[in-house]
Order: sequence, then structure tokens, then C-alpha cells
Amino acid sequence: MSDPRFQRDPQRPCFVISVAASIVQAHPRTLRIYEDEGLLAPARTPTNIRLYSENDIRRILWIRRLTQERGVNLAGVKLLFELEERLGTRLLEALFDDTKAREAGAAAAAQTSQTSESTEADGYRAAETSTGTSDYSSGPDNGRTAYQAEAPATPAARPITRIVATRVTKTRSGDTND
Repeated sequence: MSDPRFQRDPQRPCFVISVAASIVQAHPRTLRIYEDEGLLAPARTPTNIRLYSENDIRRILWIRRLTQERGVNLAGVKLLFELEERLGTRLLEALFDDTKAREAGAAAAAQTSQTSESTEADGYRAAETSTGTSDYSSGPDNGRTAYQAEAPATPAARPITRIVATRVTKTRSGDTND
């Protein structure tokens, strides 16, 4: 019943750069950079206008996912795409699916442990308030609860409370201003 003229061809270039950029939520300059780096090869019209296909859009989405979510630079993305082409398999999809499954499992485990820790902490707070020793602001424990003060403090388990950044500037004479 469907007309073959209107069936989608994922290799048919039909999106100009502004439309492709809005689909992937990127700036058109970003797509030009990807092309300059050799990650994309959009088709060109006789008047030299870039046209992107659905496959190009998918490739752009993979590039953005790898760079933003995984921290891979463009040279690494290019290497991954070349490796995938040489092997003829979909490495990135398998890698992403495995990683996503691991992250989901880790998130579920963290949520379960966080829930059990919060119920334990609520129990300790209730015990402290019932005994009348709930002064958190003074004393050697620096605002920690009695449970936290009794627990041994390990460097890996202690959260970072604040980060102090300093900036050294040079004056015209070359002296540093601390």
C-alpha cells in the first residue's frame, strides 16, 4: 500500500546543515569541525551546500555521545570509527549497551545501599534525640553525629567539604601577587 517513492532511505542526503544541527542539538560549526576532522563526509550539492543523511545524523549522535558522556576526544572517536569499519561490526553499540547495563546495575545497587544507610542514620538520629545529646554545632566532632564520630575516618571514605582555589597573578614588573 505504501508508495515506494516515499519510503525512507537512510543514505539519501536530505538535511541541510542548519536542520541537521537542530536535530542533534548542536551548533552548525560543530558539524563543520567534525567534517574537518574527517569524522563526517556529508554530500554536496552542485552549489557546494552540505546535505546530511539519516546515517550521518546517527553518526553525529554517536560522536556527541562519545565526546560528552564518555570523555573521548575527536581523535579517539575517529580511531573507534576506523576500527569499527575495519572489523565490520558494530562495536560502539555493543560497548554502549554493555556499559549502560553496568551503570544501571550500579545505580540500582547504590540506590539500595543509600536507602538502607538512610534508615540506619534515621535510627541513630532518633536515638540521639531521645537521649538529649543532639548538640551538633559544638565539640570535637565538628558537626558530625555521634555515629559518625565513633566510626574510624578513612581518607577514601571522607567527602570533600570544600575546595579552595588560589590564583597567582603577575604584575607588570614581574612580581607575583599572592
